[in-house]
Amino acid sequence: MDYFNYVDGELHIEGVAARHIAEEHGSPVYVYSAQTFRDHFAVLENAFAGIAPLICFSVKSCSNLSVLKLLVDQGCGLDVVSGGELFRALKAGAPADKIVFAGVGKSRDELVQAIDAGVFLFNAESEAELLRIDAVASAAGKRVKAAIRVNPDVADADTPEKTSTGGRQTKFGVPIERADVLFEAGRYSNVDVVGIHIHLGSPIPAAKTYLAAIDKVEQMVDRLEAGGRQIEFINVGGGFPAQYRTEAKPVCSLTDMGDAICTRLQGLKARGKHFIIEPGRSISANAGILLTTVEYIKQGWERKIAIVDAGMNVLLRPTLYGASHVIWPARFNRFGGHWTALPREDALADAGLEAIDIVGPICETGDYFALGHALPVLGGGDLLAIYSCGAYGMSMASQYNSRGRPAEVMVDGGKARVIRTRENHADLVAHELCGLTGAHHAG
Repeated sequence: MDYFNYVDGELHIEGVAARHIAEEHGSPVYVYSAQTFRDHFAVLENAFAGIAPLICFSVKSCSNLSVLKLLVDQGCGLDVVSGGELFRALKAGAPADKIVFAGVGKSRDELVQAIDAGVFLFNAESEAELLRIDAVASAAGKRVKAAIRVNPDVADADTPEKTSTGGRQTKFGVPIERADVLFEAGRYSNVDVVGIHIHLGSPIPAAKTYLAAIDKVEQMVDRLEAGGRQIEFINVGGGFPAQYRTEAKPVCSLTDMGDAICTRLQGLKARGKHFIIEPGRSISANAGILLTTVEYIKQGWERKIAIVDAGMNVLLRPTLYGASHVIWPARFNRFGGHWTALPREDALADAGLEAIDIVGPICETGDYFALGHALPVLGGGDLLAIYSCGAYGMSMASQYNSRGRPAEVMVDGGKARVIRTRENHADLVAHELCGLTGAHHAG
């Protein structure tokens, strides 16, 4: 997180102090670094230069229109999984020929919308879906391209169970042993099945998992082409890792991972195949933080508890996945001169820290961000930064407990601008007032 630094004891996002953002735009608030998005996209471009793939950012990871437009302006394509995400992608200016439509449950209306827009490729998850795509395309008088998402039964033990998608226990894709028949010539009147898609889950910490799946994909290509079918595209999905902790390097850096995958794909490249990747968190996770303010400090049974103004409705990952995020004060002035920067976790045994639970205001025991977390002694009003929240943070936020979703702010150099306004009480009921209009009661 190169653009999140402490200057004179205060956290800055690029050239803007976190404290000033919270004072102007309220708390909690998501804050993004524009330059981090640009840099991470460039890192991926360089890491996978050996196969020159179409890079389609996973909209579900961070779906704000301004984020999408920033990436589209860098030449990035977009990976969408719903009609709503497709609407966002087009609104952000993404060319339709750089949009891949994935998702396990595409509705007929979504397919009509996507075919009318002219999306580049469908990642089809089942034979039933292919039949529906074919029927919709036929009715529209259009011809479309599809890749079959195959399930290679390859999973990584270090990927969380709820986000592992490449094993046989999941709902995703067509079992690879049964997928060949879907490529038969003439099977569909208006769909050309020209690609193979895999997505193994997220995050995948080691290249070996991708390489094992690619081995199976290459064997599949050999079988299909021996039978006269031609495969144009290999989509290796996403799930590339982001670093969420401060004490250790990832199991495999993006550069190393890209190099290993590209090297393994050289044989398919030599056979004229084109490639697609669908990164999400590797671009967005460390481009964003969540600022939240301590409301109260109280003594629990075992240790102190800090109750902050963000809850699981704002950041669900710790509750849903057991995710662990770095949390540290955004301003050290009142802690004296010792703590002037975000420390490495292997230095947290230093004096002056205490174990404390960081919890939210939601009426659920699972509403916490960290338990027994080592922090300087906190007080009410302290501003905390929860790091690595750019992926699956705001995009999973809700209005649970009738709490409005927070604002989002983008910092670019020395300027900060609101890219999503904070929801107010009127926003909470805006779609329900229709039920009160003209209401009558039996007397």
